[in-house]
Amino acid sequence: MSTVLQTPPAVQEQAIAHFAGKLKFETDPSDVAADIGAGTTGWVLVDSRSQASWDQGHVPGAIHLPTAEIAARAAAVVPVGTAVVTYCWGPACNGGTKAALEFAKLGYPVKEMIGGMEYWTREGLPVETASGITRQPSDPLVAPLGIACAC
Repeated sequence: MSTVLQTPPAVQEQAIAHFAGKLKFETDPSDVAADIGAGTTGWVLVDSRSQASWDQGHVPGAIHLPTAEIAARAAAVVPVGTAVVTYCWGPACNGGTKAALEFAKLGYPVKEMIGGMEYWTREGLPVETASGITRQPSDPLVAPLGIACAC
């Protein structure tokens, strides 16, 4: 018996509802980078990490708002009603999820950038530090050079 199919896949309607619902809550570094590169407006990117983490490097154009400060400072930093995309370190960190929850409690439409700063960097996307903007080579297992996943 198949271990994969031990629990059968969902029926079509359930699968559509699940995956469509998941996309309402998540975006990824490639999509965020595409919107930033195209100058798309209507949303803001929020880095929810500590000051030391922000200083180490962050997504250019992101707003720094640590999770613990969201309830008190969000309205002063992000116009009410603006869509927010949160991120933290990476997949092994739920800081972006916690930040998204705080924004949701305040009534903001919100998504989390899955993969966080780790996958932003691993895809070779620009990182801003006090010294300027840098790029690390992309991880060939995440974003092979010259090949787009085109998803």
